[in-house]
Amino acid sequence: MSPLGQPSGRTAGHHVANIRVPRRAIGLRMTVAVTVAVLLLGSTLVKGLVVGNGAADALAKEIGNSMTGLAQSLARQLDLTMWARANQIAALSRIDALKDPAVAQSTIDELKRRDPTIAWIGMTNADGRVVAASNGLLLGADIASRPVHQEGMKGLFVGDVHEAVALHGKVPYLKGETPKFVDVSAPLQKADGTTVGVLAAHYSWEWAHASIRQLIEPLSDRKGLTLYILSADGTVLIGPDSAVGKPLPVPTLTAKLRDGWSSEVWPDGVTYVTGVAHGKGLHDYAGLGWTVVARQPADIVYAETDRLRLTIIGSGAVLALLFSCIGWFAAGRIARPLGAIADAAERIGRGERGVAIPDVGGAAEIRRLSVALREMVDSLTNKDVALMRLEDIAYEDRLTALPNRRYFEQYVEASTGGGGGSATVMYIDLDGFKPVNDRLGHDAGDAVLRQIGGRLASIFRDDDVVARLGGDEFAAVLPRRADRPAPDTEELASRIIAAVNEPVSFNGETVRVGCSIGIASWPEDDSDMATVMRHADAALYKAKRDGRNRAVRWVRAVVGAQE
Repeated sequence: MSPLGQPSGRTAGHHVANIRVPRRAIGLRMTVAVTVAVLLLGSTLVKGLVVGNGAADALAKEIGNSMTGLAQSLARQLDLTMWARANQIAALSRIDALKDPAVAQSTIDELKRRDPTIAWIGMTNADGRVVAASNGLLLGADIASRPVHQEGMKGLFVGDVHEAVALHGKVPYLKGETPKFVDVSAPLQKADGTTVGVLAAHYSWEWAHASIRQLIEPLSDRKGLTLYILSADGTVLIGPDSAVGKPLPVPTLTAKLRDGWSSEVWPDGVTYVTGVAHGKGLHDYAGLGWTVVARQPADIVYAETDRLRLTIIGSGAVLALLFSCIGWFAAGRIARPLGAIADAAERIGRGERGVAIPDVGGAAEIRRLSVALREMVDSLTNKDVALMRLEDIAYEDRLTALPNRRYFEQYVEASTGGGGGSATVMYIDLDGFKPVNDRLGHDAGDAVLRQIGGRLASIFRDDDVVARLGGDEFAAVLPRRADRPAPDTEELASRIIAAVNEPVSFNGETVRVGCSIGIASWPEDDSDMATVMRHADAALYKAKRDGRNRAVRWVRAVVGAQE
């Protein structure tokens, strides 16, 4: 059951298909032993024939492709990061509440606290005046002439790396560097499309350094590996200290290659195996035109071939026999824990409860696999719970904690769409609520709505659904069960009116509101539920016309003639 009191419609678990493995298949141990022997013997014969220049070229190609792959990985990671940053600002700019500087300030402070890559984030009005800013930096400043404001007024803007002159000395940055940032901004627009300001952020260039560190950390054994990140105009943004801020020492390299590798002689006279990748953007983000270059000295690459010439032929046959034996025993260590994992997975797939992926020993990778699978099962379970809570939030009115209009309409459609059964619909609208808002303000109005919502929730039965449709309008649907007496709508309406008429206290003041109620029944009043709801709405307006603070039951001869 969802927190709103109705089934959420989700299944409690996941269906996993059972995969049957043939019982007579060749065992893993024999497969590994034979495969290792065949591969090593075949490799010995082939490499013995092509050793030399062929092996050197193959190895150079392998290293070159790995350089290209490394460059592509970094380029994609940079694009992915910037795409996420741009989407974050674009999504936030569409939130109507952010047009209020007070709300924007609290949101900005929370974003700054949670995301250390944000050096500065703020909101401007249409004139370019900063009306909300993280840590109060540039608050009140006029940035109308800056591209982050000018371009942001036109649409989503992502600016290339630049030095932040206005923030120099005011935000942390890399030691020994002038602080560099990437701008992202988006327009704040009213419902009619009028732009009333800009939400803008400066993201610290430190995240690019962090991305490079993450990529090259596993490659610490790659001697002489160097990475460059170039801006769209070919200037080195990240690389050796002597190259930063200057054009790439080999200017023809990026023009000659799109994504690929080559052996190039650099100005220091050394030949490098060099991979190049160009940022292509991601989804609707076109990218900033950055280029990533990865290089490694060719003599380090070709040094591997010298060792191959000396060892490949003499040791090939011996290694084939040795590794076949090792493979036989190693496969046993792999097969046993894998079998235990597979058995547990099959039992989970059959829906057995209380079964967990075993924490097996043996090879480190197998242990990691068992841990990863166990965590994955737990994660899927936790995600189910989280998804259920997110769905509940989407169906809940935040002010009163009652179901909202979306839930109410879907519940009515689901509960009456299949035919059969019956229900009563009540539309409830507060009387005298607008003067409370006008005299005491919206905080008082919110307090009234919260208390009225709590009173309504306590009056209805467990299987009834009462929801806030918006403003001071509520609605309830009362299903009539075969095993329970039908609700006395007149008595219930009287209780609702009495409860709503009770005074509400706010900041020492006592206010009173009333309510008008319209009632209709399905299928007695009509077989179409949408029509019944319109009848209830018409009855509500008759109650308003007849003097308010009363309930009116829809009757075709009375209310129907006025619809």
